[in-house]
Amino acid sequence: MLDSVEVCAGAGGQALGLEQAGFAHRLLVDNDRWCCATLRQNRPHWRVEQTDLNDLDGRPYKGVDLFAGGLPCPPFSVAGKQLGSSDERNLFPAALRLIDEIRPRAVMIENVRGILDAVFSDYRERLEGQLAKLGYKACWKALNACEFGVPQLRPRVAIVAIKKNYSDGFQWPEGHQRDFTTVGDALADLMAERGWVGAKAWRARANEIAPTIVGGSKRHGGPDLGPTRAKRAWATLGVDGMGIADAPPPKDFVGIPRLTVRMVARLQGFPDDWSLSGGKTAAYRQVGNAFPPPVARAVAERLRIALESRKSVSVAA
Repeated sequence: MLDSVEVCAGAGGQALGLEQAGFAHRLLVDNDRWCCATLRQNRPHWRVEQTDLNDLDGRPYKGVDLFAGGLPCPPFSVAGKQLGSSDERNLFPAALRLIDEIRPRAVMIENVRGILDAVFSDYRERLEGQLAKLGYKACWKALNACEFGVPQLRPRVAIVAIKKNYSDGFQWPEGHQRDFTTVGDALADLMAERGWVGAKAWRARANEIAPTIVGGSKRHGGPDLGPTRAKRAWATLGVDGMGIADAPPPKDFVGIPRLTVRMVARLQGFPDDWSLSGGKTAAYRQVGNAFPPPVARAVAERLRIALESRKSVSVAA
């Protein structure tokens, strides 16, 4: 089995996808205590370390197959100021240092769609150049979660860098969903969990895929479904985006329901048995900022094929 080190692991969306694709985690790192608690309670056998990425020493993990991570998105998000390399939350320099120390066979980093904007073209070129100096061929691709079975319009960018002797074996996964799962179909049973008589009518109204889930940051207030434009989109689906509910609507509920954390987790592609640590705000932020496991799995499976096919050729030779 191939092994991996993952940083900025969050609630474990990418970690789950890597696990499903056949990677064994040697280390998962995050600086948030609730994220680390979530990882530990779901997978007690995983080694989880709570630390700042700038303080992590990668040398003990030299030679692992894959270095992965979901680096903070605010420096490149259109919802922020797009400060890029000038943003104090930009952790690409720390990631490059760790890649140099670990020298994995492949790298997989997830970020927001905004990193592909023209304003960051010079920054992308510099990153590709730095990775090339370390012996990697890098490529970037925007992937929509809804094309991989996730009932949500969530465009994310996957950055893949592979040692040049493996790079010919890598191909990006192609989205395979044509009949997208709607919000109503995905959440109907959870909305009806407490016997809400309006659940059937709500399901018929929520007949589109979800807008992009917005997790927010610690600088943000309580949990809600994003800016005004996003809340309007949710309202057309019969969802009150002003907050997150503690429980599904009761039998006699009248009005527009709010989503629970569990519902949001399902819209992100998490399995229902994946539990989240902390209070409602902490749990929502974890799942709202996650990389959907099915998308992570799709990319990781292609990486595994590239790495294993090259290994087979080397052995045969």
